[in-house]
Amino acid sequence: MIRVLGRAFSNIARRWLPDAFLFALILCFLVFALGMIVEGESFMAMTTYFGGGVWAFLAFSMQMALIIVTGSAMATSKPVHSLLKTIAKAAKTPTQAIMLVAFVAAICCWINWGFGLIIGALLAKELARTVRGIHYPLLVAAAYSGFLVWHAGLSASIPLKIAGADSIMEKFADGAIIPASDTIFSVANIILVALLVITLPIINRLMHPKKEEVFEVDANLFSEDDVDEPVKDKKEMTPAEKLENNMIISLIIGVIGVVYIVSYFVKGGGISLNIVNFIFLIVGILLHKTPIKYVRAVTEAVKGCGGVILQFPFYAGIMGMMISSGLAGTFSQGFVNISNQTTFPFFAFLSAGIVNFFVPSGGGQWGVQGPIMIPAAKALGVSYATTSMAVAWGDAWTNMIQPFWALPLLGVAKLNIRDIMGYTTVILLYSGIIISLFMLFVF
Repeated sequence: MIRVLGRAFSNIARRWLPDAFLFALILCFLVFALGMIVEGESFMAMTTYFGGGVWAFLAFSMQMALIIVTGSAMATSKPVHSLLKTIAKAAKTPTQAIMLVAFVAAICCWINWGFGLIIGALLAKELARTVRGIHYPLLVAAAYSGFLVWHAGLSASIPLKIAGADSIMEKFADGAIIPASDTIFSVANIILVALLVITLPIINRLMHPKKEEVFEVDANLFSEDDVDEPVKDKKEMTPAEKLENNMIISLIIGVIGVVYIVSYFVKGGGISLNIVNFIFLIVGILLHKTPIKYVRAVTEAVKGCGGVILQFPFYAGIMGMMISSGLAGTFSQGFVNISNQTTFPFFAFLSAGIVNFFVPSGGGQWGVQGPIMIPAAKALGVSYATTSMAVAWGDAWTNMIQPFWALPLLGVAKLNIRDIMGYTTVILLYSGIIISLFMLFVF
C-alpha cells in the first residue's frame, strides 16, 4: 500500500507541481487575495504590507544562508567525505541504501539542519555510485525526509530563541526563559525524535518501486566531485599561493576559534544559531586544512543558496502581509478558539504546519504565531515549553511538502522538487499521525 501511495503521489507531483519559485509566487498571490477577502484590506494596503516586509528579515536570512554554507563546506571536507564513503559501504542492496541515507540524514539534521541536508545529498550521491538498482528520486527523498526532525534538534530556531532573551517572551510571558532541557532535551521530545529516526527509514524502504519502474542515475554523473584541484609544488608557488596553501594559518585561526567556543560554553553560553554557525565555520576551516581549500569549498557551497536567496524576500513579503493584515492572527486565533488544555498542543501543531506554507522559517514563524500562542498557553495553563515545541514540530512537519528548504539538497543532488515531492508527501501523512498522537497524549 505504501509503495502504491508513493507511486501515485509521485506521478501527481511530476505532472502538476511547479518550480519552487513559482510555488512561492502562487502563495504570494493567495495571501494577497485572502488579505483583501478575509481581512477587508485594500489592494494598496496589501501592496504596502508586501513591499514593507520584503527586506524585514535580512539578518535572519544571512544566518540561514551561513548555516547552509558552513554546513555544506564542512560536509565536503576530505575527512567527512571519506567517512561518507565508508558509511556507504554498509549498504549492499537498494533498500538498504534507502534506509541508510534516511537514518544518517535524520541524525545529522538533528545535529544541524544545514549540515544534515548537505550530508544527506552527498551520501545519496555516493550510494547511487556504489549500489546499483536504486530508484534515485526516492533515495534523495529519503535523504530529505531526515529534515523532519530538525526543529527538535540542536539548531532548532524556536527552542534556541526562547532559551535566551526573546522579545516575544518578554512581552507576553513576563520575560520567561525556557531552557533547552525543557524543549529539545525533554523526555517527550527525545522519544518522538527517536521514534521517527527509527521508523522513517522503514517507510522510505517500503516505497521503493518495482525493478521495472526504477530510475537509476548514471554512476558517472557525479564523478567530477571527487577530483581535487592539483596543488603546485612549493617551489613553483608564488608568495601569495604559498600563503593560500599554508596550513599554519588555518591552524592558528582554528585554535583561536576552538578556545572561544570552549570559553563560551564554560561561561554558561547556550546553543544559538550564531554559535552553531561559528562552530561549523571553525571546524570546516580545520578540516579543509588550508585557507584556499576552504575558500573553494565555500564558493561551491554558495551555489546551493541560490534558490533560498531568491525566494526568501518573497516569503518575507508574504510574512509581512500575513502579520500586517492580521491574517496570521485571525488564522491562528481560530485554532486557539476551539482548543482546551488537552487539545491545545495538537491545534498549535496543526496551525503551525499550515502557517509554515506561507512562512517557511522557524524564527519567522515564531514571530507570527508566538504572540498568539504564548498568551493562549498562559490562559489555558499549558506550559510554554510544550507550546513552543508544538509550533516547532508543526513548522518542521509541512516542510515535507513545502519546497523551500529542499533547494540546497536538490542543488547538490541535481534533481527538481517534483522528483521527490510525491514520496515526501507519504512521509508527511505518516509523521503527521505520529506527531499528532504525541501532541495529544504525551507532550
